[in-house]
Order: sequence, then structure tokens, then C-alpha cells
Amino acid sequence: MKPVTKTLTSVGTSTPLLTNPHISPFNIGFVASISGTVSSYTINYSMDDPYSATGLVNWFPTTISGASAAANGNIAFPITALQIVITTGTGTVTLVATQAGI
Repeated sequence: MKPVTKTLTSVGTSTPLLTNPHISPFNIGFVASISGTVSSYTINYSMDDPYSATGLVNWFPTTISGASAAANGNIAFPITALQIVITTGTGTVTLVATQAGI
């Protein structure tokens, strides 16, 4: 897959960045960068359907949790989506993800 970018520009939660959980082996790398003053952000992942009709989606933090600087991570088990959560600050977080095999 070519790199996919998701940006969040204020406190809150981004829409999901979708992955393809059917690729085997599943490997995804991601980089989060910030501009402005973001004092706490987290990159979450889910194994649920992020557009579930019930609205029940479980999100879990990646290794990037409560961060205030640029960071990177990877996941080697199937997930359906990533999301950005900015807890405090007035800046922007940009997430770039690349999934192997596509």
C-alpha cells in the first residue's frame, strides 16, 4: 500500500485510517509528527469494524500513547484501523501509515 496520511488539527479524535486485515503476513508501520503545541496525543488501533452500525468500536493505544513529540511504531497482527486522539494542545498531528504487501 502506498503511504496513507491522516491529520487531526485540534483536540479530539480523527476519523479512522482503514487498513486491510486480510493481508498475510500483516505488517504496518506508522509515523506521527506534530506541528504547533501538542502536549499529549495517542495513536489507537482497533480490530472492530470502525463503521459498525452499533457504534461499538473498541480502541486500544499503540506504543505511541501520551506523546508530545514525533514518534513511530509498527503492528504485526491484523487490525482494521488506526486513529489519532489529541488530548491537549493547539497543534496538528499527522499520521502516515504504510502497510506491507499491498
